Amino acid sequence: MDSHPIRFIRNLGRSREIATVLLNHGFDDLVDRLHLRRYLQWGKRLVFRKSTGPDRRRTRGERIRLSLESLGATFIKFGQVVSTRPDLVPADVIQELSKLQEQVPAFSSEVAVKLIEEELKGPVSELFAEFNTEPLAAGSLGQVHQAKLHDGTIVAIKIRRPNVVENVERDLSLMTELAVLVERHIPEAEVFDPVGLVNHFARTIRRELNFFREGRTLDEFERLFRHDATLYIPKVYWDYTTESILTMECIEGYRVDDHTAIEKLPVTAAEVAKNGATIFMKMAFEIGLFHGDPHPGNIRILEDGSICLLDYGMVGSLEEETRERLVDLFLSITQNDVRKAVDVVQSVGQPFRPIDQPLLRADVREFVENYYGLSLDRLNVGAMLSDFVSILSSHGIRCPGDLMLLIRALVTLEGVGRELDPNFNLAESLAPFVHKIVKERFNPKRVASRLSAEMQTFLKLAYDFPMHAGKTLEKLSKDELKIQLEHRGLDHLITEVDRSSNRIVVSLVMSSLIVASALTIRTVASSLWFSVPIFILSSFLGIWLIYGVFRSGRL
Repeated sequence: MDSHPIRFIRNLGRSREIATVLLNHGFDDLVDRLHLRRYLQWGKRLVFRKSTGPDRRRTRGERIRLSLESLGATFIKFGQVVSTRPDLVPADVIQELSKLQEQVPAFSSEVAVKLIEEELKGPVSELFAEFNTEPLAAGSLGQVHQAKLHDGTIVAIKIRRPNVVENVERDLSLMTELAVLVERHIPEAEVFDPVGLVNHFARTIRRELNFFREGRTLDEFERLFRHDATLYIPKVYWDYTTESILTMECIEGYRVDDHTAIEKLPVTAAEVAKNGATIFMKMAFEIGLFHGDPHPGNIRILEDGSICLLDYGMVGSLEEETRERLVDLFLSITQNDVRKAVDVVQSVGQPFRPIDQPLLRADVREFVENYYGLSLDRLNVGAMLSDFVSILSSHGIRCPGDLMLLIRALVTLEGVGRELDPNFNLAESLAPFVHKIVKERFNPKRVASRLSAEMQTFLKLAYDFPMHAGKTLEKLSKDELKIQLEHRGLDHLITEVDRSSNRIVVSLVMSSLIVASALTIRTVASSLWFSVPIFILSSFLGIWLIYGVFRSGRL
């Protein structure tokens, strides 16, 4: 991907802020390698010639976390998303990024009312019987107010922050350029897949910014779990919902850490934990669509003991093939089948470097032996999946984003279950779904369906082969098929040589013009009318050239 420096210039103020924050937190070497000093003002560039950052004594992870917090909400959210990728990011950085918290003040009630009236095309006093101007909660993307409809229904109104879309898009643009620069100038950072991480984050945050999409997701989950009494989905009020306004039923249930209230419910805490795990397993392994952030703040337990999940902005989806891979992983452990486990590890993601096969087999063998033979009550699913991710990371295998989201959600869910019931074990809820998927594999109808699909693919390939072969031969006959060789780093070298050559040519021409015009002014008085402008223009070019050299930071 090519970088577009014009985006840095277009958002010069924000570019300067990013460079300054990095310098303040001791990342001056990174700033120099990415050539970001050019975006600093002249005075600051001199001040930061040597690192003045007070964070040199802090760990790398702490400095990264503090930098993201200093850069604001979009970068904080980026850090939170990156913290779900232990397959790409070192453990010490993950540990620090997990501490990132949004500390965003609520915007004024007057602004909230204005946004609602603009979106819903009417005054708040007519749209709602009551409207509470004090927000229930505030986040980086929006805040929630409570209101009452004219029929007496209490609703929660989620309002998108003003200008948040423009600010996020600006930051995403700069993040993309930074990621491209990192991949171009810091080859060792390839292991982290900078551009891939930014693209994954961009997709995630754009989904969260679209409240209409979140409302549709709520409706989809309501349809899928309509006949499941253990899960309650809040109702969406579509007459009061747009891309930037989401109006849904207000939920008043209990948090999972409210043990006193839960003890008074008609079901035990252990039953609630088991029901929650079963719900999530159904989402992930049966439906393939799951809530991506089941932390305690997004879970409410209602009076009848049912569970309500809030905030459907982050939702993951799993293809059938990915679910099959996870099931194969569990089976390989229960069967002590190292070869099958190695196949799963290599097929679940894309390697970005050659894999050391003997070392991989040794690591997988140790992994399988650690969990083989354990009874369900002793199997820690969260620890097992974390070890699985560690193997992917150590062998340079990038895991699909939605699969990493599922693994993180399962680890979080296991912690929530143990908050409710110290004896909770996620494996007991997972086992029935694994057995069901295995059983379905040998269903005659499914086998026949797969054979039919494979046969259709093969027939299409056979049908298209003559056409593709003909096109290839035609290109060969016209000499249009050329072998392209990739030379890493040569493009940058050519650009730098070209830039230096241009400066030398400009300086030579400029010097010649200055000398010639000066001699003409001194010897031929009648030539002042054209020699003086040439002298002034040449001097201006000289000043511009010197300024450009200083601004590049490579004097």
